[in-house]
Amino acid sequence: MNRLEKVLYTAKAHATGGRTGTSRSSDGRLEVRLSRPGSPGTGTNPEQLFAAGWSAITRSTPRSISVPKGAPSAWRLAST
Repeated sequence: MNRLEKVLYTAKAHATGGRTGTSRSSDGRLEVRLSRPGSPGTGTNPEQLFAAGWSAITRSTPRSISVPKGAPSAWRLAST
């Protein structure tokens, strides 16, 4: 296994109220209301946030690095 030589960035966030609460980044640049998937709530759901972050990362990183060889096909679909 490769050893991490240098940490380039660490993100921190705090959530309250679980899946029907709120979440906020430590720098205050992100603040969202949360709702369960498929619910009539007005917030986004954690799965949508994960998908948005994952797609942003994989779109700016060469595919050979972002999608490991042998990764599940769902990972490839999420990065399109």
